[in-house]
Amino acid sequence: MAVVVSSNGNGPAFEAKMTVYVFICVMIAAVGGLIFGYDIGISGGVTAMDDFLKKFFPSVWERKQHAHENNYCKYDNQNLQLFTSSLYLAALVGSFLASAVCSKLGRKPTMQFASVFFLIGVGLAAGAVNIVMLIIGRILLGFGVGFGNQAVPLFLSEIAPAQLRGGLNIVFQLMVTIGILIANLVNYFTATVHPNGWRMALGGAGIPAFILLLGSLIICETPTSLIERNKNEQGKETLRKIRGVEDINEEYESIVHACEIASQVKDPYRKLLKPASRPPLIIGMLLQLFQQFSGINAIMFYAPVLFQTVGFGSDAALLSAVITGSINVLSTFVGIYLVDRTGRRFLLLQSSVHMLICQLIIGIILAKDLGTTGTLGKAQAIVVVVFVCLYVMGFAWSWGPLGWLIPSETFPLETRSAGFAVAVSCNMLFTFVIAQAFLSMLCGMRSGIFFFFSAWIIVMGLFAMFFIPETKGVAIDDVRERVWKPHWFWNRYMLDEDDHQDVEKRTE
Repeated sequence: MAVVVSSNGNGPAFEAKMTVYVFICVMIAAVGGLIFGYDIGISGGVTAMDDFLKKFFPSVWERKQHAHENNYCKYDNQNLQLFTSSLYLAALVGSFLASAVCSKLGRKPTMQFASVFFLIGVGLAAGAVNIVMLIIGRILLGFGVGFGNQAVPLFLSEIAPAQLRGGLNIVFQLMVTIGILIANLVNYFTATVHPNGWRMALGGAGIPAFILLLGSLIICETPTSLIERNKNEQGKETLRKIRGVEDINEEYESIVHACEIASQVKDPYRKLLKPASRPPLIIGMLLQLFQQFSGINAIMFYAPVLFQTVGFGSDAALLSAVITGSINVLSTFVGIYLVDRTGRRFLLLQSSVHMLICQLIIGIILAKDLGTTGTLGKAQAIVVVVFVCLYVMGFAWSWGPLGWLIPSETFPLETRSAGFAVAVSCNMLFTFVIAQAFLSMLCGMRSGIFFFFSAWIIVMGLFAMFFIPETKGVAIDDVRERVWKPHWFWNRYMLDEDDHQDVEKRTE
């Protein structure tokens, strides 16, 4: 059955079907998200394994053995944190390189580069004999993340019909959550495999990387990318193939027009500094800040460590992390169902209230009942796990997927790759900051860290309320006319080119 996708409020409609081929392309490309999720989830489990700590971080292992260890500081080690965070610093650099590859070669080759980086990085990390080899492996994995996270959301947004774009794009985040869950399961079962369980855990990322490499040979390039690189006939045929209908002329002409405008921009990063680019740029960057400073990756990176801190044993802690990972996956399906029905803003606002309540309750329980030594009582520990799960639910259907979806659908074609590269790099920068600082913050702030994240949730909820417009059902190249121009605040930046030049002269 055809899905009618409206180009704009008064303009022509673009007819499209949800074809089997598009579904296959979406699932293959989204494997890049699975690898990203696996890398997020595997780090916390591996850094809790004694065999891994004894080989690479013996001082941390020694500290763990003390009978009356400090609950909040036993894992505080900058090198240990560097193992986790080095991946995200490399991904920051990789995303800018990936932006150029995306524009010059296309989305598909960028995903192929990502899979090659993943495979080499996995080999070095899993086979590491010293910390230098381990960190180099993580850095190459980071380049894979940077390339994959740059290409996949753009690919999904460009290949999807407008009315299904939100749900199809969130498949990327769904695969991230599945990757986290698989990593938690792998951590749980390899924790008892001595002495090389950690090698098996780190090596597991090679399987989805190989799937992505093979799968990327099957999928098509996006029509937008082909037309952007002057392969118009190939782009037209691809558009006809993915839409499943013969009458694609109006959508084709719309893409050609967008590409003609884009071709006039020689320096997309300079274009990002123009007034008209500021709304999607500011929102895209702040979404990444808010996504990380909501506290989610602090919980997902170190879920096994966190649960050990509140009193669960090592195996029980990993099992608790598997439970949170399962909830993460299931809740993302809620986001897929709701995003093109209720819209983006509703999910962001609802979850801000939801997540704030959960963070405050966790912080209050830890502040009241968990000292620097000892553990929580069984009842309090269970309550903490329950509210961690509720918190993960709220994030998984809102700020998690929408942090990737909104930047991928709001930049015009001429700055889309560059703008999304800035968003991805910001995500990696803030992820690096949290990954590198969280254990030290936990040691210094103790339970206060949850109140720190609560304050950020208040800020991001207010920002969503006043500054993030609704993009549900808007064709990707109509966002300027239908979203930015009517907005009470951002419309001041939507000026004609002559007005833009006047504004720039006044601000110089």
